[in-house]
Amino acid sequence: MKLYTSVGPNPHVVRMFLAEKGVDLPMEEIDIRKAVNRQPEFLAKNPAGQSPCLELDNGSYISEITAICEYIEDQHPTPALIGKNAEEKANTRMWTRRVDLNICEPLAAGFRFGEGLKMFEGRMRCLPEASAGLKAIAQDRLTWLDEQMTGRDFIAGDNITLADVLLFCFIDFGTNVGQPLNSQNKNVASWFDRMKGRPSAGA
Repeated sequence: MKLYTSVGPNPHVVRMFLAEKGVDLPMEEIDIRKAVNRQPEFLAKNPAGQSPCLELDNGSYISEITAICEYIEDQHPTPALIGKNAEEKANTRMWTRRVDLNICEPLAAGFRFGEGLKMFEGRMRCLPEASAGLKAIAQDRLTWLDEQMTGRDFIAGDNITLADVLLFCFIDFGTNVGQPLNSQNKNVASWFDRMKGRPSAGA
């Protein structure tokens, strides 16, 4: 297998997931700032034109970070980052979807339509007027999550899962592009500090 990666939170999720698994894959860096991911050679691998993209041993390709991580989990089930049984997997997927739709998506779109507008306006429909509102939605949902995490070390329970890796990578990105953590969300803030201290965070 081979991972096509780049700057940005999405490929960081997969690299951190691999690091938590202890799985080492060859990687090829794609320069998304120069829109290499929108050129025919890369689009033949991933028609969505996004990074990351996983090349399988049989020559086929998988994109979308959740799909890639679930494939890696199936290939390398230990340590379990999605779950060891049906209930654990369902719980992780529930929290991963909540994090993805309610926090990561508005956070990322708020950046694309704001600080990242010059990079993205020629690649997709951008709504600059929506940037501030999307950022506010992400912060509102982080405040909701903060309450849910009372008494928990990780988002989905007592152990690290894909939900934690996903949210950490996006918050880590957000703090560098004008979307800092609200210090009043003490559960999320302490969780973020613990996640940042993990060796995998630098993957």
